[in-house]
Amino acid sequence: MTNFNSTTPLNVAFQGEPGAYSEAALFEYFSGKAAAVSKARFEDVFDAVEDGTCQLGFIPIENSLAGSIHRNYDLLREHNLHIVGETTLRVRHCLIAAPGASMDKITKVISHPQALDQCRGFLNRWEGGINAEQVYDTAGAVKQLAETRNQTTAAIASRRAAELYGMSILMEGIEDDEANFTRFLVLSTEPVDPGKDAKTSILVCLKNLPGSLFKALSVFALRDIDLSKLESRPLIGQPGEYQFYVDFAGSTKDQKVIRALNHLEEYATLLRVLGSYPRKSF
Repeated sequence: MTNFNSTTPLNVAFQGEPGAYSEAALFEYFSGKAAAVSKARFEDVFDAVEDGTCQLGFIPIENSLAGSIHRNYDLLREHNLHIVGETTLRVRHCLIAAPGASMDKITKVISHPQALDQCRGFLNRWEGGINAEQVYDTAGAVKQLAETRNQTTAAIASRRAAELYGMSILMEGIEDDEANFTRFLVLSTEPVDPGKDAKTSILVCLKNLPGSLFKALSVFALRDIDLSKLESRPLIGQPGEYQFYVDFAGSTKDQKVIRALNHLEEYATLLRVLGSYPRKSF
């Protein structure tokens, strides 16, 4: 079982540079009692947990404005890790530039694709138009500005990233909606005791038969199990076939959940529990 009460700080891998939103959410979730380990790619986060370099991984999985982070759903299938926790972070974006830069001189904005999507309205309203360029990380975009001191490029990232790299904030709160939240998952090689208020995430592939999705969902409805998420992803190498990620209230220790999953196996070619963990709502 995963133990969050260790007396020594846990090494927790996250994707991005120091100052990234993932790092901020990580520190908030662990109340500052974790050592954040920066990784360049999401794949590196999963690998670090699997090879024991880090005890835990911390990844974003969905945003209330931009939607799901599909790559991380795919990685959940590719790696044999357990989801052991979740949290949400209110994301407030800033337009950041090198000291001395001004709005009227900016011709390009760089940031992570999710951040650009979350500020699409702001960018579309830019007088004279703006060139939006994707980079691997929000804080990494600010770090790049700090290295180049380019006066015509701005970055979208957090206030902390601006302060960390000594950059200036031109505007704050540029996201398209103030109800901008990102949900994060905590990953481990071992499961966790989810407690009474639990959520379970599963991966299921269904038999290609008429009504199979309806029947699969009915196993939860028949037992009054509340579904909070249904995400479909194409099966690589099998055109027209899909895998489904499902989040629902309850734990794999609950009898009605056990019965629902046993029932679901009748319609599935693959059923895998990704984790039961303490639930947190947006």
